[in-house]
Amino acid sequence: MRALNIETVEPGSGVLPGLDHNWGFIHSEQTGSSLDGPGLRTVFWLTGGGFRCKYCHNPDTWRLSGGRRVHVDSLIRDIMEYAPFFSTVHGGVTLAGGEPLVQQAFCTNLMRRLHALDIHTALDTNGYLGNRLSNEELRAIDLVILRLESWDDETHVRATGQHNHAVLDFARRLQALARPVWIRFVLVPGLTDRPDNVNALARFCGDSSNVERVEVVPFHQIGRLEWNDLGLDDALDDVDPPTNEQLESVRDTFRRFGSICPD
Repeated sequence: MRALNIETVEPGSGVLPGLDHNWGFIHSEQTGSSLDGPGLRTVFWLTGGGFRCKYCHNPDTWRLSGGRRVHVDSLIRDIMEYAPFFSTVHGGVTLAGGEPLVQQAFCTNLMRRLHALDIHTALDTNGYLGNRLSNEELRAIDLVILRLESWDDETHVRATGQHNHAVLDFARRLQALARPVWIRFVLVPGLTDRPDNVNALARFCGDSSNVERVEVVPFHQIGRLEWNDLGLDDALDDVDPPTNEQLESVRDTFRRFGSICPD
């Protein structure tokens, strides 16, 4: 299929050519993941993104044209081949990105149909476009994996290029609706690791009864080659990953405020 010449999708942009509730763009997929929700799962990484995280390990997902265009019916037929497997391993399907809610119509149509087929659904999102989801659409998402990049807004802008007000509003809305949430927080030395930032985020998570767990993810340099290949300026090129001691200290902070925080 001919690749569409679609420019970078910015936050708040409308539906672009080739995007609707039946058609979407997928960068890649993996079956058997144990890192993207409960059980073993099939994960689809959708293209399109609004954040420009300095530590993104797959910046080639930022443009819709980096993916293959697929029809929802074809995708569901492929997924249903694994339905007995999902039942056995208590897994399901996770949509990640990029930012899947750039393709909100396609994303919610797929999740609604999978939910009706009794397949567990998870959405891995930065939450910036969470206001695109109605309460009814949220009910078809069994788990939201919410990436909270920073509690402090100034740090959030430095890390992602965007303010975090919409993200925190979405997190509070999920709490009010009692929708199950896993939080992911990337620990970047010299950027997101300030004690006041970590403490505020840990307090918020501990006070949110819908947050089932908090995953503190260490910054890494896996995406360095991809940044170089795309000609992007890697602002964290000289930053080392956090030590095990730093990781455990931050995880202990989340635990101290009441969150389940696995190693």
